[in-house]
Amino acid sequence: MLRDSFSAKFGWLVVVALLAVYVVWGSTYLAIRIALEGFPPFLMAGLRFLLAGGVLYLVLRLRGEPSPRRGQWGSAALVGGLLLLGGNGGVVMAEQWVASGLAALGVATVALWSAIFAGLWGQWPRRLEWVGLAVGFAGVALLNLEGNLRASPAGAVALLVATMSWALGSMWSRHLDLPAGLMASAAQMLTGGGLLLLASVTIGEKVPRAVPARPLLALAYLVVFGSWVGFSAYLYLLRRVRPAVATSYAYVNPVIAMTLGVAFAGERVTLTEWAAMPVILGGVALVVVAHGQAEEGVEHAPAPEVDLPDGEA
Repeated sequence: MLRDSFSAKFGWLVVVALLAVYVVWGSTYLAIRIALEGFPPFLMAGLRFLLAGGVLYLVLRLRGEPSPRRGQWGSAALVGGLLLLGGNGGVVMAEQWVASGLAALGVATVALWSAIFAGLWGQWPRRLEWVGLAVGFAGVALLNLEGNLRASPAGAVALLVATMSWALGSMWSRHLDLPAGLMASAAQMLTGGGLLLLASVTIGEKVPRAVPARPLLALAYLVVFGSWVGFSAYLYLLRRVRPAVATSYAYVNPVIAMTLGVAFAGERVTLTEWAAMPVILGGVALVVVAHGQAEEGVEHAPAPEVDLPDGEA
């Protein structure tokens, strides 16, 4: 009954897209951990996004999509650097030392940092958002009391840099001239992937002479399912449902990632980490709900009477 009413409200394609984002993106943390068995972190991430972005760019160009302008390539490189080099690069670095499920839980704090960075453009958190920030960061403090993060300062720092970089890139992208539609994703993956490979060369990562089948399959999974299927499903959701529904993956991904890590990678989750999870996700939920209420207020507010230039309406 609940399933039928849910599908009737949103449509089956939305349900399928939500399941893809929940399960696929939740599983990418385990796939990253497996891929690291055969590749150094920045090399693996760079190959992933160059392959995904290159194929997507070629397909879009064959379909007649225009290539980004020079300024748009610069904006894509800025966003791609923050999201992929700083964000995803920080995650793959962290997963050398911390469990994949713990990395997913750390990434859930992106919503908290995003609410803070939005203030750089005049959108400071409202009262309920500040409450959510306080709850969420209390969960982060609990997470650092003991367990993997406390035992691995390098992993904790890498996750902190990753979440802050991803949040800043997400907020900044709203104010930049980027290509339309999927071309923006292709350009960001191409430039971000190039920056990841440049970082790999700069820090002296070694190219493996031979890579076993298991990490190769994990890399292919990240390209096909993580970068194409998951991201396409997320873009579809952004066009069809409210942002609070589209971003609800942040509550589910850590649970999926922790379950898969324990079941297939022998990872151990401490009681403190299990306790920190509902606190962090509760804080994220408060921030998202407060943001959704603010958007509804804007949508239902009477439009001010302004004179528009000719040709605009």
